[in-house]
Amino acid sequence: MDIGILGTLDVRERGVSITPTAAKPRQVLALLALHADRAVTVATLTEELWGRQPPRSARPTLQTYVMHLRELIAGTSAATGGDGAGRSPKQVLRTVPGGYLLDSGEGTSDLWEFERLTRAGYRAMDVGDHRAAARSLRTALDLWTGPALADVSAGDCLRAETRGLEESRLCALDRRIEADLRLGRHRELIAELTVLVSRHPTHESLCGQLMLALHRSGRRGEALAAYQRLRTTLVHDYGLEPSAVVGRIRQAVLTATEDDPPSSGAPDSSEPTHGDVPSGSTAVIPR
Repeated sequence: MDIGILGTLDVRERGVSITPTAAKPRQVLALLALHADRAVTVATLTEELWGRQPPRSARPTLQTYVMHLRELIAGTSAATGGDGAGRSPKQVLRTVPGGYLLDSGEGTSDLWEFERLTRAGYRAMDVGDHRAAARSLRTALDLWTGPALADVSAGDCLRAETRGLEESRLCALDRRIEADLRLGRHRELIAELTVLVSRHPTHESLCGQLMLALHRSGRRGEALAAYQRLRTTLVHDYGLEPSAVVGRIRQAVLTATEDDPPSSGAPDSSEPTHGDVPSGSTAVIPR
């Protein structure tokens, strides 16, 4: 089975799509695909489809959606010539105690590949191999073709899952940019960081990286202007001053020190953070 999550939902058995067009069966498949090879409880699926107060018909309706997915799986045999080599629908979409499990059959998932590559990138960063880190993290980020499950009408459970995936993507992006900064790719990063900061105007790590790229490219005034925009937005929206990490970058720009300012938005372990800033505008991204 091949599973695509990092963009539109695309689940294929033996190369044939089993992704339904109807909204609620798509939700069921999306949640099962996110947790492929792990059980998803009936309670979780029911909450995803109908919220905290499901109708009395929720369980039989869910069973109908599962049956529809199994019919799509059964159709893969005819689509591939009916050679009998495929798995049965009940082997692919299994009933397990308390729920259901989508069995990947040792297949592929863009999410699994993203996680593998980001782990490799983080390990390379930890040992100072910034070139390998940038390469692994760039390959991981290239797997994203859009927002995760962009074409699925998500309920509460899937929304929480996709928010977590977006945080993972931003973390990988932050570390890839940090690796590129350490490799001296300051000028090449300015355009990308300018767009990212416009999309995430309170994300202090990205702003700090933009300041570094501008400063190291000889554009001190623009680096200070980026800091001022960040400060104005944080004070206006949350009543917060920028973190000490970004403040140190600003000070390095102001003094035009010959020493490199801090190379990332990641603080020392003793550095306070703005933990109450909403998701997507955190002061730092942990290593």
